[in-house]
Amino acid sequence: MAARRLTLRFKVTLREVEPPVWRRLEVPDAYTFWDLHVALQDAMGWQDCHLHAFRIREPRIGASVEIGIPDEEGFGPAFLPGWEVPVLAYVREPGQHFEYEYDFGDGWVHDVVLEDIAPRKTGAKYPRCAAGGRACPPEDCGGPPGYELLLAALVDPGHPEHDDFRQWAPEDFDPARFDPAKVRFSSPKRRWQRAFGGR
Repeated sequence: MAARRLTLRFKVTLREVEPPVWRRLEVPDAYTFWDLHVALQDAMGWQDCHLHAFRIREPRIGASVEIGIPDEEGFGPAFLPGWEVPVLAYVREPGQHFEYEYDFGDGWVHDVVLEDIAPRKTGAKYPRCAAGGRACPPEDCGGPPGYELLLAALVDPGHPEHDDFRQWAPEDFDPARFDPAKVRFSSPKRRWQRAFGGR
């Protein structure tokens, strides 16, 4: 008899941004942290053009580990390679929290909570974004403080940086708009091949 196929349901919330930017994400239980990274990028609306890291406590000894893209030169943190680490090696219990940071310069930190482990729904395609709220901030806008400034300037024609930000921000950017049905997920394997295939 075949093993029961399960999904992991996460709630992802962007830290230090109000009103909250959040997503509810369902992924296969066989996912690695690289696979989860790609799904998070797609669900949030990031462009995956900066480094990332998951920070999580090792369940047996309680020590914190970092999972991402190892620095081959050895100058950066000692990341475990995300494509080699199954999510279930570290995340097993509903309610468990961990952190995902994207773009170490801007410092977009996401709080990730495992909400449930459940059987896959018949006919559903995974990964899937089941719900969410508000648009992803534009890339390279300066992290939460820069995004707060951007939002303030966009809504105030009298703001000294209003015209500059109107020209810089994406033309159709609406911070309140998000439709989970419009999320499209890319292949983690193809993303990995594009990034590392020549190595």
